[in-house]
Amino acid sequence: MKLLFLGDVMGRAGRAAVSERLPGLRKDWGLDFVVVNGENASNGAGITAKHAQGLFEAGADVVTLGDHAFDQKEMLQEIESEPRILRPVNFAKQAPGRGAALFADRRGRKVLVAQVLGQVFMKRAFDDPFSAVDDVLRRLRGQAQAAIVDVHCEATSEKMAMGHFCDGRASLVVGTHTHVPTADAQILPGGTAYLTDAGMCGDYNSVIGMEKTEPMRRFVTGMSKGRFAPALEEATLSGVMVETDDATGRARAIHMVRQGGRLQAAGPA
Repeated sequence: MKLLFLGDVMGRAGRAAVSERLPGLRKDWGLDFVVVNGENASNGAGITAKHAQGLFEAGADVVTLGDHAFDQKEMLQEIESEPRILRPVNFAKQAPGRGAALFADRRGRKVLVAQVLGQVFMKRAFDDPFSAVDDVLRRLRGQAQAAIVDVHCEATSEKMAMGHFCDGRASLVVGTHTHVPTADAQILPGGTAYLTDAGMCGDYNSVIGMEKTEPMRRFVTGMSKGRFAPALEEATLSGVMVETDDATGRARAIHMVRQGGRLQAAGPA
């Protein structure tokens, strides 16, 4: 199975990059299943129902969120009626929606997708991510030909620990949230593909996707003058593609993906 995961979609530029490039990638690379992290798709803060639909129309099979899952208040209701949108599995149990589910690719093969929030350096404490993911894998992994875990957190060490914790049980463990792509794509000893951070689908002539002036002012002077606004130049499509074995769910190959904009990296041949 050929799986593609795209990192945090950042504002209008990120949405445009996905809309313009993902349909061609699905066709050219023969992709079977696509997951897109969309938690910053709407002006850098959460996602609206309209923008989520745009990602689905571009070719996403599932949209994951993150700590900004409900910044757009309409998502509190939308997530209940749209099963293809996942919020973190270790949110409070009373939170709407779900954090993990089984989906089918276009040939009927099952893909388990889960998202979890880390605890280190995050603004508030969430439930233990490791026990939450362990519960999902124990309950649902046996029903799927592949499994993808989106680890949305700040600390690289926590993401790495999750990768090794899931090794042999997930097809792909990939980090999101920091918007900066890492260069450590690898297949762990148990057969799990791993990347610490997929990067963002956004304009890299920025400060993690935001127009540079206001973040720089705050760092230099310690004072704010206005709100952050997403950068709007051409975005780079950033993510990772994994090829898996249907019989075992283990990864056979992993390719970092960077298309367009300021960053470029080779994708699959």
